[in-house]
Amino acid sequence: MNGADALIETLLANDVDACFANPGTSEMQFVAALDGQPKMRPVLCLFEGVATGAADGFGRMADRPACTLLHLGPGYGNGLANLHNARRAYTPLINVVGDHATYHRQYDAPLNSDIPTIVGPNSLWVKSADRADDVAALTAEAVAASYGPPGGPVSLILPADSAWTETTAGAVKAKAPERPAPSGEAIEAAARAVRAAKKPVLLIGGQACRAEAMVQAARLSAHGVRVLADTFVARQGRGAGLFQPGRMQYFGEAALADLDGTDLMLLAGTTQPVAFFAYPDRPSLLVPEGCELMTLAARSEDAAAGLRALADALGAPASGPVQPLKRPEGAPTGPMTPQAAGVSIARHLPEGAIICDDSVTSGGGVASQTGTAAPHEVLALTGGAIGQAIPLSIGAAVACPERKVLSLNGDGAAMYTVQGLWTIARENLDVTVVVFANHAYRILGIELGRTGAGAAGPSAAKLLDLGDPKIDWVSMAKALGLPAVRCETAESFETVFASAMRQTGPMFIEAAIG
Repeated sequence: MNGADALIETLLANDVDACFANPGTSEMQFVAALDGQPKMRPVLCLFEGVATGAADGFGRMADRPACTLLHLGPGYGNGLANLHNARRAYTPLINVVGDHATYHRQYDAPLNSDIPTIVGPNSLWVKSADRADDVAALTAEAVAASYGPPGGPVSLILPADSAWTETTAGAVKAKAPERPAPSGEAIEAAARAVRAAKKPVLLIGGQACRAEAMVQAARLSAHGVRVLADTFVARQGRGAGLFQPGRMQYFGEAALADLDGTDLMLLAGTTQPVAFFAYPDRPSLLVPEGCELMTLAARSEDAAAGLRALADALGAPASGPVQPLKRPEGAPTGPMTPQAAGVSIARHLPEGAIICDDSVTSGGGVASQTGTAAPHEVLALTGGAIGQAIPLSIGAAVACPERKVLSLNGDGAAMYTVQGLWTIARENLDVTVVVFANHAYRILGIELGRTGAGAAGPSAAKLLDLGDPKIDWVSMAKALGLPAVRCETAESFETVFASAMRQTGPMFIEAAIG
């Protein structure tokens, strides 16, 4: 057994059985060791940003980490944006970053870099296994660290000689940490504050948006506490039979207008709300003046236990409001719009589906229609780094092969990680990819005006336009192995989407919306 064998055996001993990889020379011992470990599923990704986003999607749905296999510092760097999103989603995720042999580092070969510094900002834990005998123990340590709480990406650096050197140190079982419940004092203080408040709001995020916690949040809603979720949540149920909280508005002035009069804001699984960006003469903090801010359950604590304890302390009803099942009766007609797509999605989305949403300005048209659709879950763009939905859908489909996965993408966002279409085809994943093609970075056009920069002139417009030349999405998707259709009307989208939901396997739909 060598160090690479010890690493994979330790991963498998800790239920890490999916590896999203873009390897290079330094990782060949790991690649070779996979042949002796059939329980580990290797998934090749043609770009590291696909690998890291896929590991995020797997971890969100499986509640346990996947690993990535990345080629030295530049390979990690290519995957950084979706690791930023994973860090903001608090997803357990283990990056195995190959490195030069320990004795080769001193010669500063072309791919040499300061890997610990590169990986540090987006890693909860970083260590280099500089001896083969250390690999198993450090791998177990990495697994435990990835769970946090609240969890996130970690990075184990694997020098080539540690991978190929023989070792007698076998698999090590990690002990995942447990989330502590909020203190009794915190529950009592929150209950007193709610009783005294005239217009209390509960803001939830992270673990507080998972199924068990949402049942308790619904009880508080029935008691008269307004419940809002963070604007972008890592994983949240939506649809019939589920409690649907409000949503913190994206634009700061809209959020503050919505919160006007709020005199108490309780936080569970999240922190104080802030504007996504700074704007001239607009506040950064989205807490009304005079509103008391209080933490019920920190991100690292058991939010479900905290919400249950608060609901019990307040004497809240045993259950709260849930959404009815109410699909749109008629099929949409007319031009292809996000709202029309939303109607079709609401009509045909199967129960238990997983939506990976990076549709930017088109997403609201879908969300507004699917609140009473069949129950499903939504994985959102937690860190704001676009190019996430295609990779997320890969990981979600690997973690949950029995569930239909729907990837919703803006066309600008999809181009960041378009290589993921090839992996969807290669792995024959049950993923339907929808790209809303408006041939523009429309969100940037909105933000240009909001920042006070003025209207876009000829030069500025060149940085917002994607239509010259127009991207031929159908040809691209077919070239990468997917069956693909362009829909220019609501009627055609209705037909194609309904068919995709009845079938199993990959499908690509270009929704040509303008």
